[in-house]
Amino acid sequence: MEAERITLNQRERDRLRVLNEIRQRHITQREAAQRLKISDRHIRRLLLAMAQRGDRAVVHGLRGRASNRTSSEEVIKLAF
Repeated sequence: MEAERITLNQRERDRLRVLNEIRQRHITQREAAQRLKISDRHIRRLLLAMAQRGDRAVVHGLRGRASNRTSSEEVIKLAF
């Protein structure tokens, strides 16, 4: 079985690295929150998401989908 490949940007890689440091008990949640400039509550939420979804938890859930504000192709053709 082949592992699924996830494309991450630099910010997501940084988050993943810090979250793994928490799991290994190298740093505290509070230290991680300061490093990433987010709240310690958000760190806890990310850790819970990682427990459920693995590394995919740091990727935005709407990545790859069309925006809700996208106009239909028909409207775009009429406008131009």
